[in-house]
Amino acid sequence: MGEPYPKLSASDLTRTFGRGPGAVHALGPLDLAVAPGEFVCLVGPSGCGKSTLLRIAAGLLRPSTGRLEIRTSSPRPAAMIFQDYGIYDWKTVRANVRFGLDIQRVPRREANARADAWLTRMGLADFADAYPATLSGGMRQRVAIARALAVEPELLLMDEPFAALDAQLRMILQDELLGITQSLRTTTLFITHSLEEAIVLGDRVLVMSARPGRLIAERLPPFPRPRTGDIRSAPEFTALKGELWDLLRKEAVPA
Repeated sequence: MGEPYPKLSASDLTRTFGRGPGAVHALGPLDLAVAPGEFVCLVGPSGCGKSTLLRIAAGLLRPSTGRLEIRTSSPRPAAMIFQDYGIYDWKTVRANVRFGLDIQRVPRREANARADAWLTRMGLADFADAYPATLSGGMRQRVAIARALAVEPELLLMDEPFAALDAQLRMILQDELLGITQSLRTTTLFITHSLEEAIVLGDRVLVMSARPGRLIAERLPPFPRPRTGDIRSAPEFTALKGELWDLLRKEAVPA
């Protein structure tokens, strides 16, 4: 993988919300290492702390105990993509995609050129001057992906980014993301409820327990890269999905 160190590492990580008798132990203890260029998918039952882990990785939450480290060699650490797009309705599509570059004080001409290159790549070139309210859900999520990748992050954090989309559009965006991350080798931590999504996209699929979320299993989809969405029809795909579902079902059913 090039670098000897993981890009992201967590050790003995926990997170508790609240104090005293009403405290909720949401996450951990959890250990995790994500190698440079690796695409890791996390699946688990609702409320198991998947999003909490991602928010700690993004620096939006502090761990209660333990630690999470991101090793970066540039001032472009992590970019995060949420389920609800997280784009600004009062900015044009181009200005949304340029937003991170503006924060980094990239000169306007270069920032516009980089934003426009990503808009073209995501099929949004004709909508550069439009506002997000006029776009469909799938297009808004494409804007969010373009904005995250325009800053060339060393780590991409994705929290169920396609959950709100219909099944057909979801598959299209999965395949687009697969192509982009394979060509860029962007280290990615991706949270999803969809086992199909995890198997299509992931180098590794990690299964989390019910709350407090701990890692209980790891599977490596047996599909070499570069791969395409065609693997969905492979018998190994169906077999791995069944195996992961058995693990998850045990966690989702209350004792």
